[in-house]
Amino acid sequence: MTDVTEPQPTPAAKLGGTLLLSALTGRTALDAAGQGLGRLSDVIVRLSDDGYPAVTGLVAHIGGRELFVPAAEILAWDDQRLELASARLDLRPFERRPGEVLLRGDVLGHRLVDVEQSRLVTSHDVQLTRIGDGWVATAVDIHPRGLLRRRSGHTWRDWSSVEALIGHDGSLPSRSRMGGLRRLKPAQLADLIEEASEREQHELLSRVHAHPDLEADVFEELDEDQASDLLEARTDDQIADVLAHMRSDDAADALLDLPQERRQGVLNLLPDLQRQKITILLGYQEATAGGLMSVDYLSVPLTSTAADAIRAVSQATRMQPEAIVVVFCHDQHQRLAGSVSLVALVQSAPALTMEALADPNPVHVHPDADLTEITRAMADYNLLVLPVLDHDDHQIGVLTIDDILEAAIAPERRRGQS
Repeated sequence: MTDVTEPQPTPAAKLGGTLLLSALTGRTALDAAGQGLGRLSDVIVRLSDDGYPAVTGLVAHIGGRELFVPAAEILAWDDQRLELASARLDLRPFERRPGEVLLRGDVLGHRLVDVEQSRLVTSHDVQLTRIGDGWVATAVDIHPRGLLRRRSGHTWRDWSSVEALIGHDGSLPSRSRMGGLRRLKPAQLADLIEEASEREQHELLSRVHAHPDLEADVFEELDEDQASDLLEARTDDQIADVLAHMRSDDAADALLDLPQERRQGVLNLLPDLQRQKITILLGYQEATAGGLMSVDYLSVPLTSTAADAIRAVSQATRMQPEAIVVVFCHDQHQRLAGSVSLVALVQSAPALTMEALADPNPVHVHPDADLTEITRAMADYNLLVLPVLDHDDHQIGVLTIDDILEAAIAPERRRGQS
């Protein structure tokens, strides 16, 4: 990734000449006889998942009307002139077709995602490159304008390293794929959404909505107030769809952040298993072990072998990885009988039993333990997970270090905020 003071050819640019959008808009369009037809007001491209957006036409201001000029009509196009093959144009007013993007109207001056640096930036110019008989958009200048609108330099990003937030609802269905956003982690997407305007949030959330598990992960990473506001704007069915894919402890927190009159309606729409888990968690105080725990953990009979336990781990594909770094074991009365780290299981002889391998007295807390007691236990014993037992020694959940750190760290200090 290079910041430069002059436009640098992209790989595609080596195949032909380049033009800047800023130098083209307002240029007079001429017919083959050199007669002026009107002024270029925009360039139309069609986005592509596997290449640069191809120029499909122009929008020209002719006779007081915005008219469409097909790319096939462009006879010559350079820094000096725009020549069209014919003066006979479609006189119907320009209307955007599905999937079309206006470089000046939708991209220039608008914010987009710099995927490489996971940040929102503003597009100040677009580079067009000739490939064969056509033109494609190959790079975006994200360098801000200087005083008196003069350029103090350029900072070019290859089009493949940015993701435009077009903000046009009519073309959103054809742009709903993740594109370059798929390279970002849920926490990075959450940061972008928190920084975005309402319109930009709408587009980002529309992109991730097609991927329910990712959408749930993003909502788990959002600031609680932000997540609450975004969820509250949705219907009960839409909220339930997000909560159904979230971890049960995060889903319970999200449900509690909704207005009280909406909670039961959303809860009733959840799948049975998720509803049961959330109902259990709602019975505990929020800042206690019961309120912070996950009810998803892995426990096998005390008589299980190391091979059995490893097999159980491999089959626990729906559980959060943090919760299965330790495998618990229980006796015939379903009481906690010990714990074994995943590393110890992998390094043990497959035929050894959990009874032979387990720490028979694992450190634990009860559901009414507060955050101070929890963090002290995890720090003193260097624990990644901490089991939560009821007063009959039955395991009812597990606390993971990531959840406890999130609860212990002030919201404004998370993910590098200050």
